[in-house]
Amino acid sequence: MVSQLPLAHWHHQGLQLWHLAHTPGSRGEPLARTVLGPALGMAPAALPISRSERGRPQLDAPLGGFDAGWSHSGGHLLVALGQRVRLGVDLERIQPRPKMAEVIARFFHPAEIDWLLGLDEAGRQHWFFRVWCAKEALLKAHGHGISFGLHRFALLARGSDLVLAHSDVELGPAASWQLHEWAIADDFRAALAWQVAGACDNGGHEHPYPPR
Repeated sequence: MVSQLPLAHWHHQGLQLWHLAHTPGSRGEPLARTVLGPALGMAPAALPISRSERGRPQLDAPLGGFDAGWSHSGGHLLVALGQRVRLGVDLERIQPRPKMAEVIARFFHPAEIDWLLGLDEAGRQHWFFRVWCAKEALLKAHGHGISFGLHRFALLARGSDLVLAHSDVELGPAASWQLHEWAIADDFRAALAWQVAGACDNGGHEHPYPPR
């Protein structure tokens, strides 16, 4: 894989993120290696990347203290890197979802259902993709992916922000999770979720902020 200059490179609370142009239909890992390698002082091909039983990428020794993830959609690839954290990144294209209300009612947490189905169509469209993208990022960080169950934790609005309002015990305390989300392009949402390594050993937690 030939290295390319990232479209953007950010530093956020000790984490690094890269936005790269991506060829639809191609794998994300080879391109992710081209930015992770230099950042970690290794040749891209030499990076010790393996997969968990559930397919989550992980960095092995001597880079076991680092975590990395990537997500691609359309012509975009996001790559994230952090140390002493578990992180997940997701990228979603905003497009019409004719059965959006059915998806919410079937798969989301009861508090999210009450909130999202109470919005008008424009509001529901806006928040649905933000919630979905953030849920994917958090579950990638956790390592189980979407099979864990979207209904087992709730992301709710606090003003213009999303907060983790309820966390399943297996995810650890809600306060242990950090979330950053943004629009990477007019029709794409991006989300980065991370947790200090080992924090999920504690019980679930209710966030004090109500939805708005």
